[in-house]
Amino acid sequence: MRMPLPVLIISVVLFFVLFFGIGFLLNMLFRSSWIMVIIFPIIAIFIVNGAKLIQYFREPGTVFGQMGGKFSALQSADIIILASGLAGAILAGFIIKLLRNKGYQMF
Repeated sequence: MRMPLPVLIISVVLFFVLFFGIGFLLNMLFRSSWIMVIIFPIIAIFIVNGAKLIQYFREPGTVFGQMGGKFSALQSADIIILASGLAGAILAGFIIKLLRNKGYQMF
């Protein structure tokens, strides 16, 4: 099923802003410029795989076995949306680093 263009554009902007904002806040709190970039792949796995956290411990073979199939079944729109979230997380790291170099202190 194809995603309509307005939905794709809104989703890209939403994921970018969402992960930029969360990344910026986490970078301020933990004083680490790249915390969200490190956490993003874990969040992407949860979004794509759809398994509950407890299933990763109870049935790891099944859950990790299904993960490859679900990642290969992603449509181009899904990949674009997830990539925009990653871009937001990366930009948050660059911005927080830039602000710290300019002398702004967060917390």
